[in-house]
Amino acid sequence: MDYRQTVDWMFRQLPMYQHQGASAYKADLANTILLSAHLGFPERNLKCIHVAGTNGKGSTSHLLASVFQEAGYKTGLYTSPHLKDFRERIKINGIEIPESFVVDFIAANRTFFESHSLSFFEMTVGLALDYFKKEQTDIAIIEVGMGGRLDSTNIITPMVSVITNIGLDHMQFLGDSIPKIASEKAGIIKHNIPVVIGEYTSESRAVFTGKAKEMQSDIYFASDAIMKDYPSALLGDYQKHNKKTVLQTLEVVNGIGDFPVSEEQIKKGFINVIANTGLQGRWQQLGEKPLIIADTAHNSHGLEIVMQQVLRQQYQRLHIVMGVVNDKDLDSVLPLFPKTAVYYFTKPNIPRGLDAGVLQVAASKFGLIGNVYHSVQGAYEAALHAADPEDFIYIGGSTFVVAEIL
Repeated sequence: MDYRQTVDWMFRQLPMYQHQGASAYKADLANTILLSAHLGFPERNLKCIHVAGTNGKGSTSHLLASVFQEAGYKTGLYTSPHLKDFRERIKINGIEIPESFVVDFIAANRTFFESHSLSFFEMTVGLALDYFKKEQTDIAIIEVGMGGRLDSTNIITPMVSVITNIGLDHMQFLGDSIPKIASEKAGIIKHNIPVVIGEYTSESRAVFTGKAKEMQSDIYFASDAIMKDYPSALLGDYQKHNKKTVLQTLEVVNGIGDFPVSEEQIKKGFINVIANTGLQGRWQQLGEKPLIIADTAHNSHGLEIVMQQVLRQQYQRLHIVMGVVNDKDLDSVLPLFPKTAVYYFTKPNIPRGLDAGVLQVAASKFGLIGNVYHSVQGAYEAALHAADPEDFIYIGGSTFVVAEIL
């Protein structure tokens, strides 16, 4: 199989939460441990930073990778989901994993995958760890897919564990309260490995402190620290929290001593993060007149901050191109959107996409009024046609809506 056939096979044959939702979730690490043994335990040869959290873990991971790249380290970066191409998930120094490596890895291990019914995510984690080991990365930033305790990435033993924040998302898997979700995220805290917490509540802090004490791990609360506010290419308001989390993490890493970075390298890493890592979809400007912003915020914790930033913009009319997935808690998300906007309801082109008509009806109950469009591109083109130069077009509600526009 060539690269496209290989990726199509991966999507078609193996369960993947990104497309299927609940049916792809596996609540144990047994298969990942089997795969690790099959591959020769690649994670044992890696120096890693492990990043979990409800929101911000992607931006935090990319900022960390960018700083280490500026410091001259060969830096692996594993994130999910991808926006356009599967290879976005696995990079070294901002360069995506070669198509040939993906093809060869699947071909060499396909029998094992099929015989053990590995999930898309389990297989992809194995691919990333194997690639970083063979390419001999100096350091790798590994982002958790979902949760922490039972996430496939949790077979690694990092130098530092990072938990950006806790919000009510993926409750059908992680629990229906902040303490329950925090407990799942805290599952990445390892014995005697320092942990950095980005944001916390009184409920989540108690969970993190208890777990760190149990694991004899030093714990650092980034939001309590006094840090410089370095400018960054990431312009969303929510990035101020991510930057503090990154700075606290780098301070801990510098204390360990294996991968020192200077203040100048931090400054360059923050400013060059998009150029260095290829990060997209975080308050990304696609046009100026009208102003067009795409953002992947998709749960109440992230959207609350983003909508506040939207409302602070200067514009005559606000147009919102919006689509969501079918397991989204609409009652917590829709009230965050402004009633004064014109809405263009659509369905992301994945099996999990919520029918645009269903979304329109649900939105109308919260005073959000607009028309239904049969494709994301159609909705976007309608917004462009309707908007005047002084208007503002926001694209979001789902990572997959943003992906189709980009």
